[in-house]
Amino acid sequence: MKPKTATAETIQARLAEANTLIEKLCADEAFQKEIEQIAEKVTDCFKSGKKLLICGNGGSATDAEHLAAEFSGRFQFDRPPLNAEALHVNAGQLTAIANDLSFDKVFSRLVRAKAKPGDLLIAMTTSGNSTNVINALIEAGANKMKTVLLTGKNGGIALQYSDFAIRIPSENTARIQEMHLLVGHIICELVESNLF
Repeated sequence: MKPKTATAETIQARLAEANTLIEKLCADEAFQKEIEQIAEKVTDCFKSGKKLLICGNGGSATDAEHLAAEFSGRFQFDRPPLNAEALHVNAGQLTAIANDLSFDKVFSRLVRAKAKPGDLLIAMTTSGNSTNVINALIEAGANKMKTVLLTGKNGGIALQYSDFAIRIPSENTARIQEMHLLVGHIICELVESNLF
């Protein structure tokens, strides 16, 4: 039998890390209940003709865009579109706000411009300490929006500004983001099932 290469060991180690994390989440009933409650809030948001705004930086920005696309396009089957938007997708808006005001205000400014009471914000930050995401949560609360936080182990400062929180029990950014996407897909599936 050939010895494992460093590459093979790395692959196995990362798969094992992800598997251990999923096993933890499979055993955590409170975590699963939180997903269920969030799916109900997203469902209520769409049922009442409101919109879903999603924000995050870097990998979380691409996850925000991915989830917005699942809602506004389709997930498991063809159905009417749902009003969901990732806040970073307009480069002109993003760079103007960052340049003229501050990068810390890019999401809160867009929440103020786009949000109405009853809309819902999903904020994604693996550390829970991204200032622009925290500011978006604060602005959303001031606009009478419900807020959902997808974050890592301790939730950071953002935790105190969210109505609902999904905390992945890890400090590894890659593993947290992988689980955020899985949770997002579960929420999409539940919302589609609830509405259609």
